[in-house]
Amino acid sequence: MRRVVAITGASAGIGRAIAIRLARDSASVAICSRRRDRLDRVAAEIIQAGGTSLAMVADVAKAADMQTFVDQTVSRWGQIDVLVCNAGYGVYGAIDQIAPEKMQALMEVNYLGTFNAARAALPIFRRQHHGHFVIISSIVGKRGVPYVGAYAATKFAQVGLAECLRAELVGSGIHVTVVYPISTESEFYEVMVQHSGFATRARGPRQPTERVANAVARAIEHPVPEVYPFRLSKALAVANAIAPGLCDRIVKRWGRKPIT
Repeated sequence: MRRVVAITGASAGIGRAIAIRLARDSASVAICSRRRDRLDRVAAEIIQAGGTSLAMVADVAKAADMQTFVDQTVSRWGQIDVLVCNAGYGVYGAIDQIAPEKMQALMEVNYLGTFNAARAALPIFRRQHHGHFVIISSIVGKRGVPYVGAYAATKFAQVGLAECLRAELVGSGIHVTVVYPISTESEFYEVMVQHSGFATRARGPRQPTERVANAVARAIEHPVPEVYPFRLSKALAVANAIAPGLCDRIVKRWGRKPIT
């Protein structure tokens, strides 16, 4: 039986990579984003990879759009097995550089987008007595770094929601997995520059989106609470819990800095 997976923000980057990776396992994949042209290309790639697809233009910040996305997925295939909450973007800048309206918009997509999608799917999961939320966070959802305070705040909020949801659902047959990627080789950086108005540089490692997608596929097959696609990044989260002051100095040295 084909697994039915719904993915938000699937027109590019990690979302696209997950869609294509799961299609190789013959999954039925529903995808949404705000860009129809990109969606259509990814839908074709899903079919080429061996899956079946449903593409819908939707805005995760709108609860009605997420309800329609979930409803259309269930109408097409009769169920949803996995919901991947992936939609999101970033903004650079110190706190006093971030305009309030930019912080509001970021929160609406990164946090409320996850809330809206999960809220729409949860009654379906409860009725089925099974389901799996996969929430794509970021390593900065575990430990903030310089000049991404606004983005990190949305990711901390997203993680808090996921942890509470996971505790509420213990023993229900519904799983919650939080994924903590590091910087990826995708258009995320270019979009971040566009929204921020300036560029930054970082000395830390990066990873391909396919590596994140493979980690997600393994977590869907064998559910776990947390996934660190770049395994060494977990050490940062552990070190921060033990010695946050030391971590302040580490991320100050290795974190992002504006390009002047």
